[in-house]
Amino acid sequence: MISVLSLARTDRRCAAFSALVSIVLTIIAVTLIGGCGGAMTSVHRSGEVKPSARWAILPVENHSEAPQAGERVEAILETLLRKGGVWQLDRYPSPKEGDVHLFASDRQRYEAALEWARGSKYDYAVTGSVEEWRYKSGLDGEPAIGVSMRVVELASGRVVWAATGTQTGTGTENASGTALRLLDRLVNELRETR
Repeated sequence: MISVLSLARTDRRCAAFSALVSIVLTIIAVTLIGGCGGAMTSVHRSGEVKPSARWAILPVENHSEAPQAGERVEAILETLLRKGGVWQLDRYPSPKEGDVHLFASDRQRYEAALEWARGSKYDYAVTGSVEEWRYKSGLDGEPAIGVSMRVVELASGRVVWAATGTQTGTGTENASGTALRLLDRLVNELRETR
């Protein structure tokens, strides 16, 4: 009789131990899988933004090795902001063909566009930078995107919203689709500032 009770206790301990191991392994797997999806966001809000105001998209600086990544982000941002209810939205004017040589850097383009936006009496300017726009090396070649954005209240020069995010995709995704997911997430954060 004692041996039967002893076996029953051992079976319960084994079942409890097995359940505990299963829970721990599930938590580890979820943590690892979540990390592989590679989505991180950091947002700072210091004021309310009004979607009914006049908005301008300024140049997005490109710190990545991919050519024209900043312009790609600007195009995606324009669509996402309009989708989010920002209707009075304009992009900075392209430099005239004869003036292209005057803008040797993204920073110079930004300064000229900022002057244009202030002179045109826009309320807010959206700008930022692309930190990463590439495919990781390796068999899968996953896209990796890193972007910083900010909304500047032009009358005061105050940054009323800023966000930084990174996103990695799977080996079957392209960089633009991964960037779209990241920027959509950031613009959704901006909508919550209203």
